[in-house]
Amino acid sequence: KQITLADLGQMVVSAKQRSLYELTDAISSHDAARALLLLQGLLNASESGEDGAIGHLHMLARTFRQMLVILEKNVRDSRGIWQALWPGFRVPPFAVDELIRQARRYKTRRDLMQMLERIARADLEIRSSPPDKSLVLERMVIDLAKTGDPATAGNRQSAASAVR
Repeated sequence: KQITLADLGQMVVSAKQRSLYELTDAISSHDAARALLLLQGLLNASESGEDGAIGHLHMLARTFRQMLVILEKNVRDSRGIWQALWPGFRVPPFAVDELIRQARRYKTRRDLMQMLERIARADLEIRSSPPDKSLVLERMVIDLAKTGDPATAGNRQSAASAVR
């Protein structure tokens, strides 16, 4: 059997999806350095490069919305995810357990809503034609990885107090 162009296309799409879930894993683990490396890999692998920024934001937002549904519906295993996520909003089978684990790292709906708000702000900034779209994505990824990080929460609170 020969490998076709369609076979290669499917493998590339699968690799990009895996990279996306690795990125959200790094973000939800508060590992900004790893998240930046994974983002760079996604940008380098993208045919549209920096111009693919909106697509990457869309996929990140979609993944965090899926996590929000998983958290709200208290999904604990792969059987529950198929009932919680409607057709067209489901995740690839290889990512089910990983996404459930990532969603459980967030304690409240508010935590995930803050992530979605940060992604929306980055989307607005990118659509406003900044000189460097990848820089906007990098700042957003660092911000997402630091949000809710117990190690940085005290520092943010101290900084907020100092401003007041």
